[in-house]
Amino acid sequence: MPIQQLQPRQLRDWLDDGSRRATVLLDVREPWEVQLCRIEGSLTIPMNDVAQQCSSLDPDVEMVLICHHGGRSMQVAQFLERGGFTKLHNLAGGIDAWARLIDPAMAVY
Repeated sequence: MPIQQLQPRQLRDWLDDGSRRATVLLDVREPWEVQLCRIEGSLTIPMNDVAQQCSSLDPDVEMVLICHHGGRSMQVAQFLERGGFTKLHNLAGGIDAWARLIDPAMAVY
């Protein structure tokens, strides 16, 4: 199954849906980026550290990957997919789109 692009409004609906099983929000941006803005509850593993830390992730849990605009997170999703993860989604437009469409109080950079 190809990695699904998840639009910011779809993710917001997922997060607001109390009946959905917990979703891991994996933010692969650098620490300085996360300090500027982040989605509450997200797990941060910088892209360059994912290979070393992916064993701590559950391949059976739905996961949404997040970066600034969606490129790095898609690369990480493809890496995880090769490692056997199947419930992967990429936040289309990244945290930038989330800030512009969902949370206008969030910093953009």
